[in-house]
Amino acid sequence: MTRANVLQIGLATLFLGAFGYCFFRLIGFEGVSAGIAAEAILVLLVFGWTGTYLFRVVSGQMTFVEQRKRYRDAYEKVTNAELQSRFEAMSEEEQISLIKELENE
Repeated sequence: MTRANVLQIGLATLFLGAFGYCFFRLIGFEGVSAGIAAEAILVLLVFGWTGTYLFRVVSGQMTFVEQRKRYRDAYEKVTNAELQSRFEAMSEEEQISLIKELENE
């Protein structure tokens, strides 16, 4: 999530609160009661949003984790391809020597 997205969500929440206040005023709530009702709705939305975040944290579906998985997969492909090409560039004797050395370790 970028900073712009965070600002957009913050502004949307602010406007949602203002809209909720106006809505509750229109349906007959008094000033303070309309504010409390609008705030209660916003608090419930924030709890729901936090719940989805916690679910993503527990299940490992966060953006950073996903990016790290993609990076590691791409890195391993490049590394494996480079190692394979280096191995194939070796003479047969060097390959056999390397294989024996790895088996001993």
